[in-house]
Amino acid sequence: MRTVALFGRPLRRRHSAAMHNAAFEAAGVDARYELREVDEAGLAEQVAEARRDRWMGFQITAPYKLLVMDLLDEIEPDARRIGAVNSVAAGPGGRLIGFNTDVLGFMAGVRKCLGGDVKGLSVVVAGSGGVGHAAVYGLATAGAGRLSVLDLDAALPRRLADDLGDAASIEALAFGDPVARDRLAEADLFVNATSVGMLSPGPVVDIDLLGPSAAVFDVVYIPAETELVRRARARGMRASNGDGMLVAQAAAAWCRWTGLPDPSETMRRAVAPLLAEDDPRP
Repeated sequence: MRTVALFGRPLRRRHSAAMHNAAFEAAGVDARYELREVDEAGLAEQVAEARRDRWMGFQITAPYKLLVMDLLDEIEPDARRIGAVNSVAAGPGGRLIGFNTDVLGFMAGVRKCLGGDVKGLSVVVAGSGGVGHAAVYGLATAGAGRLSVLDLDAALPRRLADDLGDAASIEALAFGDPVARDRLAEADLFVNATSVGMLSPGPVVDIDLLGPSAAVFDVVYIPAETELVRRARARGMRASNGDGMLVAQAAAAWCRWTGLPDPSETMRRAVAPLLAEDDPRP
């Protein structure tokens, strides 16, 4: 049996294992996806094991998406630009190649929310951390029009703008900046790339600051309907959470490891009970 694992700390959710193992079983692939919670020293040991044994690859979550890059043989260009690896393919001779499925998953979720492409659209992204980097990079390379990034301090999105400035012109703003209100009112798409709605309550911005024709995409997928998504839908706006992004990310890595067709439907059915179970609503 071949091995795939997710490394991180803490690992509290079974979503990735449920999706990948359902897809392996449906496709008749003799492989198993495992959750392996490790400390920093343990990560290096696990990567060494992946080189030696019958591994297809592995995935990495917080806090090791940057740290793992020094343990690999090759980093694909998109992952290097984003500054994070979340998936690794094991090749001949134990060669390990790092890649990132965050952008692909994010853009799949956004296009489904919009019912079309982002080219030329005015977009506001809340959050300039790892997910924000991936989101902005995806939007920039897909040809989004004006891109504004909000955070608690404008210095945070300014670093993102410096990192990705050759991909697009990115406006860095603090939430309290009066210009941020203007950008929200003019936005065709608003993206929440923070944990607000999952780790802390409430919408990250007042939904009434957005125009009624704007679309809202929230990367949070637990709960199934965040306060941001609920309020947007109550106004009749197009709004989606991050469950489509979750499935698309997993499917992209699975296809890379196996060379087989997209297992998204199988993965979606497998993870649905877990998403419902994690929903805190009565």
